[in-house]
Amino acid sequence: MTDHRPVRRTPPAIRFQFQLRPLDQVHPWGRDKQTLHWFGLTEGWYWLDLTGHQLLRYSAETVRRRQADGHDDPPYADYYIARLWEDLLQLLPTILEPVPADLLPFIEADATTWTTRDNESDADTTAEEWYGDHYLDFGYLRNAPNVRCWRTISTDDTVTIDWWNQRPDPNDDIIFTGPARGRTAFCTQQLTDAVRDLDHQLMAAMDKRVSELEGRGSPPGVELDLVALRNEHRERMTWLTHALDRTPATDWAATRAGAARLRNRPT
Repeated sequence: MTDHRPVRRTPPAIRFQFQLRPLDQVHPWGRDKQTLHWFGLTEGWYWLDLTGHQLLRYSAETVRRRQADGHDDPPYADYYIARLWEDLLQLLPTILEPVPADLLPFIEADATTWTTRDNESDADTTAEEWYGDHYLDFGYLRNAPNVRCWRTISTDDTVTIDWWNQRPDPNDDIIFTGPARGRTAFCTQQLTDAVRDLDHQLMAAMDKRVSELEGRGSPPGVELDLVALRNEHRERMTWLTHALDRTPATDWAATRAGAARLRNRPT
């Protein structure tokens, strides 16, 4: 007997979501001479769906304040989707490089637990940079969460994402919602699938946007090289493949030495 009951599909642990600003509402760059380019045409909103949480979603109070100021936008980080995409592709080779078991206590700990030293060594700097390379950069957004990612293969092949949602002054006009702190782990394939999906969705949306501009021409008073725009779009379509082919040149000896010094808190 055939079972016709619907199959319940588990939602992915992570998704990078975005919405492009309507083309007629995209802001040109410059004052005296207005221009547009591929990066600028990705203006919009984006957020992370992460195991039941939404990172980069504005709090209800922030939404109310923005609406009072005349903003009727989606309640998410307002910037260029290309920045999120570029940073993810830059970060991806580092995330996919497994963290050795002996360095797990270092990568899992908060940097505030490190020893401060007057005589910082080259190894210390190497370890600090390796640790910092695991951050997904949101420094260009006000009060955005700090997000770190790393991969382990000692038991299962998993990626761990750790975040700290900053809690600024409640009267600040930009506050993101979500748990103050969180950490979740899921299979590495789900992360690579999420990055591939973002890449596919963004490339498709931008191909449509470029085609629309090729059909109707540049916005009045805005300088936009449509031939260069199409060429750049074709070139950017190769970026994910290049990112997946890159391998970090990690100096494990220096990283281990620096990590040991930074974690060696004086008694």
